[in-house]
Amino acid sequence: MNNLIFLAQNAATDPNGTGSLVLPLLWMVVLGLLMYFMLIRPQKKQQKQMQAMLSTLEKGDSVLTSSGFYGVVIDIMDEVVIVEFGNNKNCRIPMKKSAIIELEKPNKEN
Repeated sequence: MNNLIFLAQNAATDPNGTGSLVLPLLWMVVLGLLMYFMLIRPQKKQQKQMQAMLSTLEKGDSVLTSSGFYGVVIDIMDEVVIVEFGNNKNCRIPMKKSAIIELEKPNKEN
């Protein structure tokens, strides 16, 4: 009860009433910045790395798909690549570029 009276007296003496809004607003800003640096920024960095990797994709590159299959790129179109899996030349599957999670360039030594 005493706390309630104290809060009412403080509200009555503070003409603008902004003193009670500054601290929660400051906490919201701090939490927003924390979420940005812990969640959003690393995700954007990872997306940039993925886009850079996919932009260097060429025919003959070995790839790992999101489903865990290893294959070799046979053909590249805008958003689709044709990947050959295993030694069987009949196992060629078209898939989206976004399904590729790893890329390995073949050694071009003569």
